[in-house]
Amino acid sequence: MRQSTLLLPAVPLLLGGGAGQECPDYLDYSTQRHEPFTNGTYQLPFQRPAPACRTFNSSGVEQLVSRMESVIADPDLYRLFENAYPNTLDTAIKWKGVAANNSEEELTFVITGDINAMWLRDSANQMQSYLPVLNASDSPDSIASLYRGVINLQARYLLTSPYCNSFQPPVESNIAPDTNPSASEDTVKPSYSNTSVFECKYELDSLAAFLEVSDNYYNATNDLSFFGKFQWISAIQAVMKVANDMQTPTYAADGQVLDSPYTFTRQTTRATETLANDGLGNPVNNGTGLIRSAFRPSDDSTIFQLFIPANMMFARYLETASAIMRQLDNAPAGLAEEMAALATSVRAAIEQHGVVTGPGGKRIYAFEVDGYGSANLMDDANIPSLLAAPFLGYTDAADDVYRNTRALVLSAGNPYFMRGPVINAVGGPHAGPGMAWPMASIVRILTTDDEAEIVAALREIVSSTDGLGLIHESINSWNQSDWTRQWFSWANGLFGQMVLDLEERKPEILGMSFQK
Repeated sequence: MRQSTLLLPAVPLLLGGGAGQECPDYLDYSTQRHEPFTNGTYQLPFQRPAPACRTFNSSGVEQLVSRMESVIADPDLYRLFENAYPNTLDTAIKWKGVAANNSEEELTFVITGDINAMWLRDSANQMQSYLPVLNASDSPDSIASLYRGVINLQARYLLTSPYCNSFQPPVESNIAPDTNPSASEDTVKPSYSNTSVFECKYELDSLAAFLEVSDNYYNATNDLSFFGKFQWISAIQAVMKVANDMQTPTYAADGQVLDSPYTFTRQTTRATETLANDGLGNPVNNGTGLIRSAFRPSDDSTIFQLFIPANMMFARYLETASAIMRQLDNAPAGLAEEMAALATSVRAAIEQHGVVTGPGGKRIYAFEVDGYGSANLMDDANIPSLLAAPFLGYTDAADDVYRNTRALVLSAGNPYFMRGPVINAVGGPHAGPGMAWPMASIVRILTTDDEAEIVAALREIVSSTDGLGLIHESINSWNQSDWTRQWFSWANGLFGQMVLDLEERKPEILGMSFQK
């Protein structure tokens, strides 16, 4: 097993139990196999903590997990679902409470798993896994309450440091802030406080994640009044300011170098952990209408800052968030219209500047562009990705440009498509060549109706957990015992989300055997 290549401290989560209940450190617990094992080929273990040691218990999720036992015929596939789907609730709800100055303002601090910090992107996606059981509810023990707490805490974070990607526990939790040795000597503009921020890599998809989790909650609950309370409107204004500011090009019309709203440098031996040109990043041309992103959702730096997948995600969710804003009586005049206009213009910019001629002369989406004619033709496993464009709701899987892009992404023409006898999937520079990400296999399943493709990807996922029955961050495509991060809650929840999607779209697949 490799250590996580995030280069951040893996912090134990001592799960709280009842009187006399001693709960394990899940960081260690998840690296060991626990009985009962399945009777399948892979004899997958049961990796959930005891109920008293879980960080949040949801009867709706438990009922869903139990129901799926009669739907999923394969014992190893079911055990993987049983372990993975509730992983965020079992292990990653580090704290839940209310704001110190308003007892009605719910807060939820969700860690990624083995890192004791809350990423805007990860926490939004971790919550998205539970959309099937999200219903309107005022109960503090509900999934709806978890969602409201995540949205409120993300809003606070965005108002504190809108360019940052991951954050420390809220002061109300009485959890001490962690030290991030990788970020201890970062030089970042605008400055921030380590007491509230864990790391400050500006990633456009972090802003989009706030819009996404807001959209998910509203569509499932129709709870419009929530968005008019607390700090949601102010956070949207902060998002809009960053988005507008980060359309700033490198040069003025007369050639002068413009002041960049954001710069970042880090003392590191990894090129993906810092930005070129003393923190400015590589130059970006004027007039594209796209929004810059210094880093990708992998937390790796962009080569060309006009990162297309994040612009896709941002445009898609800004449009739907504008519909929420439009209905609020206390919304600032013109804000909803400004949001809708920016969403429309970014979408147009993607189609104008993000679509390029690929190998064989076919039109494809570039991964990154700079507005000068340079384009990076690749894809990365992390969401948002080009592969995930239909999953994000940006485009349809039948769209010709997407289909051409998908064909390239899932081929040797993508320098980060990993191939081998263990798993064939997109990876990325974060874990490096040869390391395939199951997350990308899951997205591949979510974005196709081809049953043979789905079954092949599922077989690889089920057979490549190294006997642990959890979804890893990445796996060596030639050696399943070489992997990173077994406690990666986002990927585990996404796997469960995919299985539930298959129940709706392709239920016959869940009746198949996935044994050798």
